[in-house]
Amino acid sequence: MPIKILADSACDLPLSFYSESNVTLIPLKVHVNGQEYEDVKTIDPKTVYDAIRNGSVPKTSQASPLLFEQIFTNMAENNEVGIYIAFSSQLSGTYSTAVMILDQVKEKYPNFDLTIIDTKCASLGQGLIVTEAARLSSKNVPKEEILKDIIFRSQHMEHLFTVEDLDYLAKGGRVSKASAFLGGLLNIKPVLNVEDGKLVPIEKIRGKKKVLRRLIELMKERGSDIQEQVVGISHADNEETALEIRAMIEEELHPKAVYISSIGSAIGSHTGAGTISIFFLNQLP
Repeated sequence: MPIKILADSACDLPLSFYSESNVTLIPLKVHVNGQEYEDVKTIDPKTVYDAIRNGSVPKTSQASPLLFEQIFTNMAENNEVGIYIAFSSQLSGTYSTAVMILDQVKEKYPNFDLTIIDTKCASLGQGLIVTEAARLSSKNVPKEEILKDIIFRSQHMEHLFTVEDLDYLAKGGRVSKASAFLGGLLNIKPVLNVEDGKLVPIEKIRGKKKVLRRLIELMKERGSDIQEQVVGISHADNEETALEIRAMIEEELHPKAVYISSIGSAIGSHTGAGTISIFFLNQLP
């Protein structure tokens, strides 16, 4: 029996992926204008971005403990062996909740074989790990080998982000309101990455063209054997720029493939509309 792969919606893969790849979806919660939604399942990212543009500040919360209990119990009763590939514990309480619920379920089903991995990744950085794990599982690769691949990719996944509007990062406490105001006047775009599971600003670049060029330079500096990789690009209602940077990556770095996805409602609630992110490995397995 193939290893059961579970993933939360922070990996920013489309709903169709889960049914097509036999991966179990665990949605995070999104709160917009007084309503609670299940990320990917009951809300479209465009709804969140339109709300943001109209002045709303969406909130998010971790995946439901009850849902974890239902999924884990059902797997245990069916003697399924699984791996849950989780969103960074530094950005959400979802991982720690899953670990707590697993401990509870194992009190009743001590032989239940489920491993939970804190990827320290987000968005399509996590998503690329999930897609490869699903591919390996479909080929009946043993659990130990899939785990080894997941852990390696988690440790070597690069995340590079740039946001459209510094004001939105200021609302989330990522930059000061003063620097956001000044950045807006000067058309300054931050470049951020993920370090030990946290989103960290690394540079400020003036102008869109220069920031896209800098993303490509950073990719050249940090990436390894890009021509052997599937590169990820995710965007927050900004497909035009995603296609522009894909063309730059293909022309200069010749990756094996480039996968583009929309930043989902949960991640997009924190980045705001217009965000562009690229994901690649700094070392190959």
